[in-house]
Amino acid sequence: MRKIFLALAGVTALAGCNFAPKHVTPAMPVPSAYPEEGRPLQGSLKATDLGWHTFFTDPRLQQLIGMALDNNRDLRVSVARIAEARGQYRIQDAARLPTLDASGSATRSRVGAGGVAAGVPTQGGSFTFNRYDIGVGVSAFELDFWGRVRNLSDAARANYLSTVAAERAFRLSLIRDVAINYLTARELAERIALAESTVASRREGLRIARKRLDAGVTSALDFRQAETLLTQAETELAVLRRSRAETRNFSYVLIGAPVPADLPEPLSMARQGIAREIGPGLPSELLANRPDIIAAEEQLRAARANIGAVRAAFFPTISLTGSAGFASNDLSDLVGNDGLRWSFGPSISLPIFDWGRTRGNLTVAEARENIAVASYEKAVQIAFREVADGLAGRRYLAEQIASQERALEAQRRLTRLARLRYENGVAQYIEVLDAERNLFSAEQAMIELRAADLRNLVSLYVALGGGLPPAGG
Repeated sequence: MRKIFLALAGVTALAGCNFAPKHVTPAMPVPSAYPEEGRPLQGSLKATDLGWHTFFTDPRLQQLIGMALDNNRDLRVSVARIAEARGQYRIQDAARLPTLDASGSATRSRVGAGGVAAGVPTQGGSFTFNRYDIGVGVSAFELDFWGRVRNLSDAARANYLSTVAAERAFRLSLIRDVAINYLTARELAERIALAESTVASRREGLRIARKRLDAGVTSALDFRQAETLLTQAETELAVLRRSRAETRNFSYVLIGAPVPADLPEPLSMARQGIAREIGPGLPSELLANRPDIIAAEEQLRAARANIGAVRAAFFPTISLTGSAGFASNDLSDLVGNDGLRWSFGPSISLPIFDWGRTRGNLTVAEARENIAVASYEKAVQIAFREVADGLAGRRYLAEQIASQERALEAQRRLTRLARLRYENGVAQYIEVLDAERNLFSAEQAMIELRAADLRNLVSLYVALGGGLPPAGG
């Protein structure tokens, strides 16, 4: 039996052929540097060095992100898929080693006169005898000369690592979605406050316009125009409140639970403290920093390993079956040379003609490799675009905000002048109407731009791979 085990170990240790294509990371299908428009605002901070606790300084947002990472149902599915892939890998990897089965039995038999006991005819009266058996065996262990089993194990491992990376990518997207939804809620809160104060102001203006109309100081046209100003603000307020309700409902899905009432008070957009000085580095750094790219490359590894397994199917499959054990009529003499029995036998299966099935499997495997290459290249291109968009947004949104601040101040002065002109009888109320309408739109646009700037910084941070500790950390 010792010789059999040594033979099995030696056969298992044989280094067979490997028909899988050598894995080479595809060339990056993007420029070697980001566009010029993003370079003037490069910073010294690295996104991967900033955990989300550091990047987001709002205590309320920090707690919401923590709740989402604990409760989000899609994230739970991603974690469960990691466990599933790990189990599949263990199952497949176990096929590389022989499975040893131990067995034992004991029987007690009685044979009457003229019967046969242990293969020997009995004489005289009846006969009672015992039989004991113990043994170990290997059943149909494939000798992996062509690397089929090894490549299947490599493919399962790559699928497992891809699932781990995909879960990390989902965590990043969840952090981004929670932060962006929160910033949208803060934007809506400020826009609603502006709309409510505008509605209150215009209701007071309408009340004054009614008195002026009743006193014959102004015309019905001026009164209706003041009424139009109020309805415009009321309509905008209703739209904003509906958006706030939708944002709140979406937050329940992201967080996975109702928002607790004891959370810290939210900070205004001006106090969010989100870092702007994040340096993008080089596009090649995305290959190591973006978990979605890592997942795509592991899928490519799995596809190439599967090609090796399919190619091995063109060659003979050699399996080994063996067993060894002892048998005796006396338990005390069970283990001994007289009771030793063993068997050993290889078998071979050679494909001759399968109507093109194996060739078809190879075509499928090669096509899946091409799909995996294209998917990897697309993941790189998407990552490059997201970073480039974030860099462009960081620059041009800052320029828009600066321009909008100047435009807003000019519109405020224009509105004050229009009111003075109307009150002194120099202009019609339509001039005030246009000025008030434009001022309200400019103030709302200012809030929108500041919120868009913060959301863009969050997207850039995540696009650069920020938000998570290193894999395994």
